[in-house]
Amino acid sequence: MNQIRRAMMADVEAVRDLYDTLNDYLATHVNYTGWTKGVYPNAETALTGIQKEELFVIYEEGHLAGTVILNHDQADAYEEGSWSEELNNEEVLVVHTLAIHPEYTGRGIATKLLEFAANYGKEQGIKAIRLDASIGNAPAQALYTKCGYKEAGIVDLRLGIPELVWFKLYELPLNKM
Repeated sequence: MNQIRRAMMADVEAVRDLYDTLNDYLATHVNYTGWTKGVYPNAETALTGIQKEELFVIYEEGHLAGTVILNHDQADAYEEGSWSEELNNEEVLVVHTLAIHPEYTGRGIATKLLEFAANYGKEQGIKAIRLDASIGNAPAQALYTKCGYKEAGIVDLRLGIPELVWFKLYELPLNKM
């Protein structure tokens, strides 16, 4: 059974390797995320996530299959979202950097991580999970919809990256589950 757990310092190299492998893959395939090797996600993303105790990992067959960062950090543009209710940051869990190793795509790893986020949020008394996906990231949008997330608007996250301007916002209310 695959167990999702909080990442530890012993995982930092494996997470960095997953990010690098994924970004190498995205460089030669359709890059729905717009991520770039050495820019995002990178070793610093992994280290910061571990230090803040926000990074979670799932191993399959002894190999790191996926990661997710869960925290309360909503981008400023989230204020423009059409959310189910107005909540403060402490009442919202935000999904960041949902990353699946290319060898493990299509195995339900992302779904398991999103289900974990919902259960983790409920345990923490969170009222909603929110996240975003680039307007061109059809696979992520399909995943979020399949997992019960509702679209909450389209916003400019103001990243300063010309090909990454518009993002769809998604929400999964937990107090109605």
